[in-house]
Parts: sequence; structure tokens; C-alpha cells
Amino acid sequence: MDFLPPDLTAYADAHTSPESELLRRLNRQTHAKVLHPRMLSGHFQGRMLSLFAHMMRPRRILEIGTYTGYSALCLAEGLTDDGRLVTIEKNEELEDTIRDFWRESPSADKIDLLIGNAADLIPTLTDTFDLVFIDADKISYSLYFDLVIDKVRPGGIIMADNVLWSGKVVQPVKPSDKDTLAVMAFNQKVQDDPRVENVLMPVRDGVMMMMKK
Repeated sequence: MDFLPPDLTAYADAHTSPESELLRRLNRQTHAKVLHPRMLSGHFQGRMLSLFAHMMRPRRILEIGTYTGYSALCLAEGLTDDGRLVTIEKNEELEDTIRDFWRESPSADKIDLLIGNAADLIPTLTDTFDLVFIDADKISYSLYFDLVIDKVRPGGIIMADNVLWSGKVVQPVKPSDKDTLAVMAFNQKVQDDPRVENVLMPVRDGVMMMMKK
């Protein structure tokens, strides 16, 4: 995931606004007690998500893949006063950690957590979203895109994380490496879709930014 030399990564972190005390504690707890902590958005990417949300001032956000709730808190910072963020997480074992930290956030009453399979839950949502953040199982990225594109307003933004997949997208891929193949197929699908304008940003593990026309 780390493409820049460590000293440049440290320099970028040092010149990025700090995370809040709540986010700092959530970051620490995730690394200390939860499996696969590299899945956490973390300080740098979290501030990027917050900044994008502040620029957009979205009224409705959809997040697919909550993990321990760090990115949801960052995105919620930019919501309008009457805004809502819906986030979907399939791992019910994370729910207590998520809710324990969210209770301490001023955005707590703006966030709705849905536990279950995103492919089943997304079709039940009736909101029109200003911003969607996809950060879940890579095999389903193309499916999630298909499920959300008609729920996003014209001019709305879809963001997908991990689209460089630790650099594997430009390396020889074995047929058994289904995650890498799925990420590559998703990237090409977005590139070929006339409904969006897109930029693949080489930030952290790669973020695909899409604006619906």
C-alpha cells in the first residue's frame, strides 16, 4: 500500500491537519485489537475524505464498508446540518466498537449503521446520494457501482478505495488472484462508462474518483 518512500510519507503526514482525539483513539484501538488494521482509512486518507466532504457539503452520503467507523466519522464532518450518512458493514462483530466510538462524536445522530450484505441492502435505499464511498470487498466493486449509479444525483461523486491494490494492477496476475482481477475489471469498467467523468488518484492505495454526468 505504501508506494512513497517512508520519509516522504512521514513528511506528508506531518503537513496534513491532525486527526481529532476521538479519531486518534479509534485509530489506536483498531490497530491494537482488530484484525487487518491496514483496512482503516487512517490519518492522511481520513483528512482527505473530510476535506472532500467539506467542499461538497453533501446532504446524503452512502458508505459501503464501515470497518471500525473511522471513515464514516471523517465523511460526516462535512454533512449539511440536516444531512445523513448511511453506512453498511457486513461484519456484525465490529458493531459494538463502531457504536462505542460514534457515541462520542458530535456527528453521531447523523449516521445510520446497517449491518448486512451490501448487495441486498443497497436496493432497499430510497435516498438520492450526493457522495458515495466504496471500500468493501473488491470482488463486488463492479456490482456496487451498478447498484449505486442510479441513486447518485447528477454532479454527485462516487469514490472507490484500493483501486491500485498494492500495485498488483500493473503486475502479472495469476487467474487465481480474483481480487486483483476484480479491481482491474472495475477500473476498466469505470473508464469505459460514459455516465461518469473519472480520475484515478494514486493516493495511498489508489482512489477512483467519479463524477456522475
